[in-house]
Amino acid sequence: MSMTQQKENRRPAEIIDGKALAEQLRASIARHVEVLVDAHKILPGLAVILVGDDPASVIYVNKKKKAAEKAGIRSFVHALPKNTSQDEVLKLVQQLNKQKSVHGILVQLPLPKQIDANTVLKALDPAKDVDGLHIENIGRLMSGMPGPVPCTPLGCIALIKKAEKNLTGLNAVVIGRSNLVGKPVAQLLLRENCTVIICHSRTPQLAQITRLADILVVAVGKEKLVKGDWIKPGAIVIDVGVNRSKDGGVVGDVDFSEAVKVAGFITPVPGGVGPMTVACLLGNTVAAACRQNELTVPHLG
Repeated sequence: MSMTQQKENRRPAEIIDGKALAEQLRASIARHVEVLVDAHKILPGLAVILVGDDPASVIYVNKKKKAAEKAGIRSFVHALPKNTSQDEVLKLVQQLNKQKSVHGILVQLPLPKQIDANTVLKALDPAKDVDGLHIENIGRLMSGMPGPVPCTPLGCIALIKKAEKNLTGLNAVVIGRSNLVGKPVAQLLLRENCTVIICHSRTPQLAQITRLADILVVAVGKEKLVKGDWIKPGAIVIDVGVNRSKDGGVVGDVDFSEAVKVAGFITPVPGGVGPMTVACLLGNTVAAACRQNELTVPHLG
């Protein structure tokens, strides 16, 4: 449905099913992995570095490992004790940089306090940085050059384009300015010819700005920050937030019960952005394997 064909306010928003879209993407990735193996004898390999036993990180790493193996990608998980030194992590990174069977390296964040994340990320081979956080890859994204892009922003754009293929000329508002989501998703929206506003904790009159958005991406980690009356009727709303509520459930940064009555399209939490993040990580790994072997990077959509 085109954004010009706005839904009536009385009709609830269409739910953008991230699980279904991620499943389609993973199936496409699996087919391309088969081609790489059969035609080129290349088996993509993904190494994940996990330091410590943070429960959420352990869950994420296990999900990534299972998803990689299901898609035919070799998975190497390096689980290190919480007291591991920065030098030890850097030594492991250098080993993985040289390991030919590893095409992608992901450092699970956050890291323990004795390890500086920026130092570790800078040590990655940019060609193997499948989370797109190396300074060289950030520069490539800013300048419009090809290269790895952070997985969650990639997933956000895929979800947005599920609702509206042509984003040219649309107003996009991003709440959040992190290097992991806010800044890169704004760059990707600019590539799609959107007019982009980035908001953050010090933005005054936030609700007035969000009401201008044809596309609203929220990534701040604050439970139910965005209310229904903050949303332009018919807008595409992408909720990146994952917050633990008082009753033990998981809720987003958008008040879903209110927003669903106003938006045209909305992602649920859980089941929206999360599954796409993992699928895009696998896609980045396959793309990295192709680049490192001077093969054309396939379109995985």
